[in-house]
Amino acid sequence: MLYARRVDIRIGIINTARELVITTNAPVKDLEKAIAEGLASESGTIRFEDEKGHIFVVASRHLAYVELGVEKARKVGFAP
Repeated sequence: MLYARRVDIRIGIINTARELVITTNAPVKDLEKAIAEGLASESGTIRFEDEKGHIFVVASRHLAYVELGVEKARKVGFAP
């Protein structure tokens, strides 16, 4: 049985002390493509949907950074 891998997205916004953190089940390749397309234009936007169905739209001109992190599978037992 295949399980969806959770991806944490951390978005830094210019002139803001806090970052936006989103958890999604979208494939990393799709997220990378959406980010690249949004950053290609100064007036572009990037759209993310979290695992609960909430939609976030961020203007690319306000981005400081975007970090994608995939949860690693935890090992069980004493195996290295």
